[in-house]
Parts: sequence; C-alpha cells; structure tokens
Amino acid sequence: MDGERLRSYWSKEVETLLLTYKQFETLIPADGQQGAAHKGEDGRFVEDLLSEYLNKFLPNGIELLTGFILRPSVKTGSGKERKGDQDEHSSQLDIIIYDSLNFPVFQRFGNSVIVPPEGVIGIISVKKHLNDSDIAKECKALYQSAKLCRSLKGNSTNSNSIVRGPFLALVSMKSNIQKVNPETLEWIFKGMKKVYSEGERPKYDHLLNYIGSLSDWSIHKKKPKQKNGDLAAEFIGYNHTEGELHLGLQYLLNGILSVYYDETRRNITRPGFTSFPAKNIEKSLGSIICGAER
Repeated sequence: MDGERLRSYWSKEVETLLLTYKQFETLIPADGQQGAAHKGEDGRFVEDLLSEYLNKFLPNGIELLTGFILRPSVKTGSGKERKGDQDEHSSQLDIIIYDSLNFPVFQRFGNSVIVPPEGVIGIISVKKHLNDSDIAKECKALYQSAKLCRSLKGNSTNSNSIVRGPFLALVSMKSNIQKVNPETLEWIFKGMKKVYSEGERPKYDHLLNYIGSLSDWSIHKKKPKQKNGDLAAEFIGYNHTEGELHLGLQYLLNGILSVYYDETRRNITRPGFTSFPAKNIEKSLGSIICGAER
C-alpha cells in the first residue's frame, strides 16, 4: 500500500511541532523541572502551537478558537427540539474547531469566544504533559461538552435525523503516565471506560475519538458496530515506533475533516441565536457499549 510520501510528510510536521516546543523550553526554562518557567504561559503556548499546525491544513472558514459553548433553550431552524430545556454552557475549552463561515458567534475577544453548538466541528483538550489525573477529568469535560452539541437536522428532508457530533480529542506533547500491570494504554482505557459507565449509556458520538501523546502513543475510536445485540465503540491503541510520529496528527486531521464533510452537516441549520418572551491494530483495548450512535 502506497501513501509513504504523506506518512513521511506528516511525521516531519510532528517532528517540527515537537522541536518548536522544545525551543520554547530552552528559551524560557524552569529550574529543576520539566517545562517552561511560567506554567500558565507554557500551557497557552502549547495550545497556540497545536492550533497553528492544525489550522495550516484545514479548509478556509474553519477557525480554531478557545472559550465556551452556549446552548440556549430557544428555537433552532424550524423546529422546537429544545422546548422544555434550560440554557446550558460548557466549561472553558482549550480548542474549539468552529465553522465560522456558516455560523455566527455570540461573543469574541481575539480568539476567545462564546459560540452556539451547531457550528462546533471539534473540541480538543490540550496538555503539555499528560498525567494520571487528566484522564477522568478531561473525559468528563469533553463528554459534557459533546452532549451540548447534540442537534436535529431541522433543514433536511428527514427533520428528525441527528447531526453528527463534534470530533473529541485529548492531546499532549508528552505523557507522564507509565504503567506496568495493566500496561499504560490499557490503564488509560480502563479510566475512560469508568467515566462512561456512570449513568445512562453514552451515545457513540459523545465518546472521545482520540487520546494521545504526539511523541509516544495513540488511542483511537473505531466506527461503531453491533456486539451481542448492542452498539459498541471499539478502541485501539498504538505505541509510536520509528517513523510513526505521523499517527497522532493524522488521526486529528482525519477526525476533524470527517465531521466537517459528513452528510448530516451538508444542509446548514440556523442556530438558536435569539430569544423572545413567552449540541492495523496494535492493541485492541476493548469496547464501550453505547445507547445509540447519536
């Protein structure tokens, strides 16, 4: 199978990205520990760096922003799908991948925004170094944000069809998670599965699509399939070997573009924006049973 040129190209891009961060650490070092001296700026630099790299390869009209998703309980399109709901908003999100060509923004200060859920194509949580406690915390935050983006396709022939949810990812430059029994990728998946086992069965679209350390490993969600009569999301893991730095960046780009070009998003739905009185397998880690695809 060919495609070697692309794999080599993406690997070089990731090498450059990681080297750029190393240069930041070199210029602004932290005494006696990893990273840069100013933790807040350190984290913000990593978010900006990843956003800049992704933005180079995405279609015009897609912006990589930071901020909040606001789901107001108002009319959307021609339907009343949110009747009886309450206004809701997400926690602060590191990267919101947003279709600003077709959807408006509630509030903007530079790249900091508050946006309606209809235009959200992806949400990425970014960590400089991934630690044990990040798994449950970030999975919960992304899960709650994804549920805000659930939307009916009100302008389609079938007004009850559901729009594909945003791409969800947790990304780091490096990983500090080192486990033996179970090994690292299995330990991470067990932590993810525990989050999704609380409460009702999750929708497939609300589960994390990708979690990875760009320099070390990747965990990826496969397409849904039936398992013993239930819809299941299977997760697979890869430790990056020589020449495989491309995996993380390719999973991110492929996931974002897959949502952007999905057939359920081709007819644009007017968002709720006003309110009058009266959203080869190296390791098969397991599967998570879902209540529905969307």
